[in-house]
Amino acid sequence: MGKAFTVSDFGKRLRKLRKSRGYSQESFALQVELDRTYVGGIERGERNPGLKVILKIAEALEVPPQDLFDRGEQTVRADET
Repeated sequence: MGKAFTVSDFGKRLRKLRKSRGYSQESFALQVELDRTYVGGIERGERNPGLKVILKIAEALEVPPQDLFDRGEQTVRADET
């Protein structure tokens, strides 16, 4: 079994996805209707967002919520085998 996914891992994933979509931290915060400092706290692993915030983030990034919890490790789904 692998290492547990942490709040810091979530923040790193959020930052990577946000940047890949061309959002600045400020423009992304406006898109998800959150304070920029709160988004920064999430990205630094200092804030632990609730489910409603996670769903807003996923919607803004146009990804399924589970993609926010991916460390980039290759996983094979049962339907891909």
